[in-house]
Amino acid sequence: MPVPTTPPSIVDEVTLARYPFLPQASLWIRDMAIRHSIDLNELLEGSWMEQARQRARIRLIDSIQSKEGVQVVGGDIHTEEGRLVEAFSFYYARLVMCASEDERLIARWAQAEAARAEQLLIQDANNLPAVARTYISQLDHLETQGVAYGGAVGMSMQQRRQNTSGEWRIGLSDFIEICPKITGQRWRLPNVDVEKGWVKLHEERQYASSAKLARLLRERIKAGIEQEALEKMAEVNTDLAVRLAEPVGMVRNLMANKASEAIALVGAEESDWPPCMQKIIADLSAGVNVNHFGRLFLASMSATLALPQEACVGFFRGAPDFSEGTTTYQVQHVYQHEYTPAGCGKLKVNHNCPVLPGDNRTCDQHWMDHPLKYIRATQRWKRLTERSPSSEPQKAAEGAESES
Repeated sequence: MPVPTTPPSIVDEVTLARYPFLPQASLWIRDMAIRHSIDLNELLEGSWMEQARQRARIRLIDSIQSKEGVQVVGGDIHTEEGRLVEAFSFYYARLVMCASEDERLIARWAQAEAARAEQLLIQDANNLPAVARTYISQLDHLETQGVAYGGAVGMSMQQRRQNTSGEWRIGLSDFIEICPKITGQRWRLPNVDVEKGWVKLHEERQYASSAKLARLLRERIKAGIEQEALEKMAEVNTDLAVRLAEPVGMVRNLMANKASEAIALVGAEESDWPPCMQKIIADLSAGVNVNHFGRLFLASMSATLALPQEACVGFFRGAPDFSEGTTTYQVQHVYQHEYTPAGCGKLKVNHNCPVLPGDNRTCDQHWMDHPLKYIRATQRWKRLTERSPSSEPQKAAEGAESES
């Protein structure tokens, strides 16, 4: 089902600044540019737009480094200046991505912006209906009392708040088009409630119907941002590419460093794994009921090391409460959301660190505060011993501090 060709009207400037990728925001931003005399030169180099460029750099850095996407907190969009900064920072970041002429970077940036939008929409009950109707053709809201919801435009704020107390449902065609891009059993067609061409997004204790709708919107928003950037990439001429060379280089370097780290971690052998990870695996194999924190740590480490999801599920088969379906779903959730593995401090507090002082030279190093640093240290030691057989593990571990 295609995206609606006529999106609902959104005139609130705060909303348009919060979601500058919306098609309804284009005319508003164009009017602001005219009103404040913001042309391309001002956006690229003018002092008036320096704050917008700084915010854009944060957006770009977050798109590479943060697993949660672009940070939600920006300027104060309840002021005219704050709205200018937020809106034009998005435009500047998009210019940089277009100038990169790198479809992989554009896709990653679009994903980060869409993830930010999802976080905002989960909390933004007032604007969720209008944003949803911008991207989803068939959408309905069922009141808790059973009254069907027809739309948000023109309703009072109290009415719109009440509308979020029920459940959302979307057309089957929209659901089928969006869901293959989302992992997890709840998004598979055999597992959803389909009635007369509608898919109901049921309320769950830890996953509200509105949050599910925001998750679906994230995919449509990402596709929209990415498509528009790819279309505008053709408009970037040589002069504009030269003027944007510095921020483009920054993003490319960040991406290259991220890729190098990932390659190193993915290449980690089982002997490189930290003692905490090995101990949790051993306990599960022996039928020990490892606590929730330890299980989450094992799954997030497995995802970070790019182990197959089937291998991660296999680690839990010896657990006394193992369930194939439940464990598979939970592991998929961790892999999908790219959870960051906990550090040594939290592992110790939650009784998942098996190492005492003096047990392990690498763990005893003063800088050792995260299991991923342990892997990098062991990998460095291996490289050093391959070059010099007489090298000692202690020296290698101490030398790894500069790489941590």
